[in-house]
Amino acid sequence: MTTDKKVAFYTLGCKLNFSETSTIARDFQNEGFERVDFNDYADIYVINTCSVTENADKRFKTIVKSALKINEEAFIIGIGCYAQLKPEELANTEGVDMVLGATEKFKVLDYIQDLSKNDIGEIHSCEIDEADFYVGSYSIGDRTRAFLKVQDGCDYKCTYCTIPLARGISRSDTLNNVLNNAREISAKGIKEIVLTGVNIGDYGKGEFGNKKHEHTFLELVQELDQVDGIHRVRISSIEPNLLKNETIDFVSRSRSFVPHFHIPLQSGSDELLKKMKRRYTTELYMDRVKKIRTVMPDACIGVDVIVGFPGETDELFLKTYNMLSELDISYLHVFTYSERPNTEAVEMQGVVPQNIRNKRSKMLRGLSVKKRRAFYESQIGKELKVLFEDENKKGYIHGFTENYVKVKAPWDPALANTVHSVKLTEIDEDGLVRFIKNEQVFMA
Repeated sequence: MTTDKKVAFYTLGCKLNFSETSTIARDFQNEGFERVDFNDYADIYVINTCSVTENADKRFKTIVKSALKINEEAFIIGIGCYAQLKPEELANTEGVDMVLGATEKFKVLDYIQDLSKNDIGEIHSCEIDEADFYVGSYSIGDRTRAFLKVQDGCDYKCTYCTIPLARGISRSDTLNNVLNNAREISAKGIKEIVLTGVNIGDYGKGEFGNKKHEHTFLELVQELDQVDGIHRVRISSIEPNLLKNETIDFVSRSRSFVPHFHIPLQSGSDELLKKMKRRYTTELYMDRVKKIRTVMPDACIGVDVIVGFPGETDELFLKTYNMLSELDISYLHVFTYSERPNTEAVEMQGVVPQNIRNKRSKMLRGLSVKKRRAFYESQIGKELKVLFEDENKKGYIHGFTENYVKVKAPWDPALANTVHSVKLTEIDEDGLVRFIKNEQVFMA
């Protein structure tokens, strides 16, 4: 196909969305479209939505308006989780021309007949039960690292979560496809891969269209560790009950997997974990952290936590706060509970007032700052390897160590996408670590 049309993309939400946006963008480019920045003039703007929080829903309308300010005749397409859950709401947003659901988004080019503006957005959306097949994807070209999708959907029934309604059942890419994608990424000079999915610890389920596990997450990790040319593999968020000791042990001695784990806790109260229908206890969670610290003392451990869940009293919140305060973790991602339609939690008693939710969120965010600072301070004087990004931010270049310490140095384009062995020297006013450069380890 030959075209002089331009297309731009905007991604809301998680790493999984970024991997899928990148794959869809490549499909457009393969058909002759020129991909441009979202702030530039384009004939088509594709917005990949998120629906984890109410705020993510609201941002969609703002992004649509910004696109139409650039080109009022642009063809606007909404895809992603919000598009699956609330297609009519998106379609009725002024300026939106097309809405594609969970499976249709991967066939977006099939639905574009012409680029004439529609009075009301055209909807193509399946029932979520039909989202039972797997579409592989990975991001590349947008960043120094690549997000590699290995799994989609979720069979868990957490009472606050809409993701199973938006993405369907748990299903996995085949091991061969994952390895081939990893090799493709490596061949393009990308040095770090971040594994992503909805519930990546459930990898192997639905690998060949059936419910049983053909492979385990540990087997996936072991095979990826053998792929040549990849210097780093980072595991994104993984459920504590699915992060097995065997996997932790393997990562501790692996060739390419880095000492960084992001493990959702959500609450330090077993009572609330039960109401959330989480599949672990606080005791199991603490055991996982202790295991990681035993075999990887310098590992970075991130935690997801929800504040303001129905029934969270002051006493139960303090259980969470005190547990996290005492736990040897590195940072927090704090989510303020947001009522989502069609979830069990919406009907629960004990609604926490919004001002109390905000207060608790502020307390945990403050704790996160202290935790990250303490973790960074523990790394001062150590020599670690830093992979530098390719962006000039106010005269500095930034990068991350294996264990996710963010460092900065005066801007030097020669550093972009290279890995250097550095000695961490001091924490500056931005909360980042400066360093003394030792030796270059890998060139781009």
